[in-house]
Amino acid sequence: MAHQDQPTTLYIGAPDMVRLVRRKGLSACIAGIADRIERDFLRWQEFDKSARLASHSAEGVIELMPIADAAQFSFKYVNGHPCNTQRGLATVMAFGVLADVDTGAPRLLSELTLTTAIRTAATSALVARRLARPDSRCMALIGNGAQSEFQALAFRDLVGIRELRLFDTDPSASAKLAGNLAGLGLKVRVCDSIAEAVGDADIVTTVTADKTHASIITPEMIEPGMHLNAVGGDCPGKTEMHRGVLERSTVFVEYEPQSRIEGDVQQMPADFPVTEFWQVLAGLHPGRRAAAEVTMFDSVGFALEDFSALGFMRDAAEELGIGEFIQLVPQTADPKNLFGLLRTHSLEVARQALVTA
Repeated sequence: MAHQDQPTTLYIGAPDMVRLVRRKGLSACIAGIADRIERDFLRWQEFDKSARLASHSAEGVIELMPIADAAQFSFKYVNGHPCNTQRGLATVMAFGVLADVDTGAPRLLSELTLTTAIRTAATSALVARRLARPDSRCMALIGNGAQSEFQALAFRDLVGIRELRLFDTDPSASAKLAGNLAGLGLKVRVCDSIAEAVGDADIVTTVTADKTHASIITPEMIEPGMHLNAVGGDCPGKTEMHRGVLERSTVFVEYEPQSRIEGDVQQMPADFPVTEFWQVLAGLHPGRRAAAEVTMFDSVGFALEDFSALGFMRDAAEELGIGEFIQLVPQTADPKNLFGLLRTHSLEVARQALVTA
């Protein structure tokens, strides 16, 4: 007799995800994922958490990011290869899975490259909404690659940013970003230097790709009241902030055990104080305590954000009728007889051989 709960898996491929975001609206996806992340961060203690597993090479890194609550397990496969664009490939490529905890059955297989860009921007804006000064209207955006448009629109919609100052070592990247943002309600200025972009900005977002110990932002650039959104430092050996900037800042992280290895705080002593952001949401830490305080979000990306994003995209796909159900795992009449799937085929081949003999 067939099993009563044969697993089928909703598959959302890259073309499906593009259709989903277009139909739902990018702003709605950013806001919806930010809300889902906030709700899940408020359930912080319910999750089985661990730092991601990473395989590093000279060219980049490939990572697995697992997490689970009592009902669902998720993981993300993601890479980071800064030189990929020279080969016609994206720097970051990702996919993810949601599975039932009680059975292990995979229920969702989804692209996460586009979704990662959306969830990263949603997380950045969610944090800035709590840590940046409420009157923040101008943001410097250092690093104008694939993530930059999403950051710009998330900060426009969720934080109230109206002016952007852009800088990238590749002028064509800034030109691309400025062109993509034309007519979207943001005053955009391309700058000739990091210092020019950062000067008098309320928020500074760094989204650079090079896998190096860099000091893109230095202490003399920092002004009282700034909020720093450090997104690019996300693996061992990769930083964006001079250590003097961290010493001047109140630093917030996602998951401290991971951030100590991968974030800008990797360059600081083990006792350097950081606060996990969920504590701000839960009211256990006040967040920004004064208008002149410098706050910094040392963002490396954490599996709980992907768990939230996968749940949002699954619900949106089901609402819009996007995606298809696939048999990712074998389905058998007798789950104890996996070999029977092959034996049935072998017997049919043998019968056909006898018929044609």
